[in-house]
Amino acid sequence: MAEGEETDGRTAVYTHGHHEAVLRSHTWRTAANSAGYLLGRLKPDARVLDIGCGPGTITADLAALVPEGHVTALDSAPGVLERARAAAAERGLGNVTFETGDVHALAHPDDSFDVVHAHQVLQHVGDPVRALREMRRVCAPGGLVAARDADYGAMFWFPLVDGLAGWQELYRRVARANGGEPDAGRRLHAWAREAGLRDVTASAGTWCFATPEERAWWSESWAERTLASSFATSAVEGGHATREHLRGAAEAWREWGAREDGWFAVPHGEILCRA
Repeated sequence: MAEGEETDGRTAVYTHGHHEAVLRSHTWRTAANSAGYLLGRLKPDARVLDIGCGPGTITADLAALVPEGHVTALDSAPGVLERARAAAAERGLGNVTFETGDVHALAHPDDSFDVVHAHQVLQHVGDPVRALREMRRVCAPGGLVAARDADYGAMFWFPLVDGLAGWQELYRRVARANGGEPDAGRRLHAWAREAGLRDVTASAGTWCFATPEERAWWSESWAERTLASSFATSAVEGGHATREHLRGAAEAWREWGAREDGWFAVPHGEILCRA
């Protein structure tokens, strides 16, 4: 979620950054494919805080689902909020406001929202337990704290193209060096309990890329991100990989994407916590 975000002396760097390839990937996300576990609980008049909104495609969907309510979209990067504003304006949504902020220290009073939502955020922050406590603080009694995160260590694919396992291990190493936890999905339930949340429903969801179009898009997205995004910079400057290693990983992605029997699964952990 945040670049250079400081919490209790620890700094977490957003591993993906905001390269155009990253934003194209994030713009693919919708409430249906990324927040389905929450949608049945939304009421038309709900006050929603969407943390780590990025380019705002999920935000816009949430706003459309609460026509009598309001969505506050928060991100730590001012630049990406312009994309989010444009997404809302394009759909004619007037019940959304946008702001910068830090999930560890939300600038809202207690009990301000009915739903506090974070998608792919807790894996990137320095203190996910503190973040969940803040999310609970601004959630009204009886409301919902909702979070969903991928689990990089649980990702699996076929065929077993040489180089993709190396990419997976490299990504996890870089993300942890940046102060995050790439295997966040499996930890959400434990983090919620550590944060003092007790009425927790834990579940799992999956993205799957298997059609020719999905394989081409997913593989090229990661090939480009592996070479040109903030991940690439962190990998090289942190001494985790050379440019040659990154080129090899990008080629592995493209090789997998070209395979007619290619299949890639991205498991996610999900939590719904009653405040």
